[in-house]
Amino acid sequence: MKTALIIGSTGLVGSHLVQILLESKDYDKVVTFGKRASGMQHPKLTEHIIDFDKIDSYSELIKGDDFFCTIGTTIKKAGSKEAFRKVDFEYPMQFATIALKNGIKQFLLISSVGADPSSGNFYLRTKGEIELFLKNAGFESVSIVQPSLLLGDRKEFRFGEKLGAVFMKAFSFLFIGGLKKYKPIQASIVAKALYVIAQKNTVGFQIYKSDALQKLVN
Repeated sequence: MKTALIIGSTGLVGSHLVQILLESKDYDKVVTFGKRASGMQHPKLTEHIIDFDKIDSYSELIKGDDFFCTIGTTIKKAGSKEAFRKVDFEYPMQFATIALKNGIKQFLLISSVGADPSSGNFYLRTKGEIELFLKNAGFESVSIVQPSLLLGDRKEFRFGEKLGAVFMKAFSFLFIGGLKKYKPIQASIVAKALYVIAQKNTVGFQIYKSDALQKLVN
């Protein structure tokens, strides 16, 4: 039996993932780190409400087997590029550093299609930079999922995503061949794929795009 650790557990994908992990026979403990309580109660669940600006002070709590990083924001919601980078790069980097030091062997991260440390787009460059950091961090296993536009009911309203989802669903039949990785994907599918990937315990660095995630759960 294993212990799963999660940051981003109240988000669109993270909330689905927590439910899957709690129902799984592969994990006897699910540990989450967040800024607020989820309101969930389960014998397997341990929630830690923390100050993300003092991650080092929680080092002793970051122990287990599989670390799932589903945290993420947008520049608009964060308020600035600096605040966005803190959530999408600095927090995952700090947790990963401690997790590695504490013997956690597997790290799984939600990134984005198009992530590239050399990108001229700040969002995609930041996503690419955390991928690159994890690739070289020294974990036994690192799995990066790069979904396209996520579909599902968010707690907060994102007009751009709603508009994009309507447009891309209407023209989803066009996403064939090499364009399949850009086809919108349900957040619940991404969560299921993360769980499936974690059970593979694949050694090394792996990237899974949207079309691969869909295949994993079919």
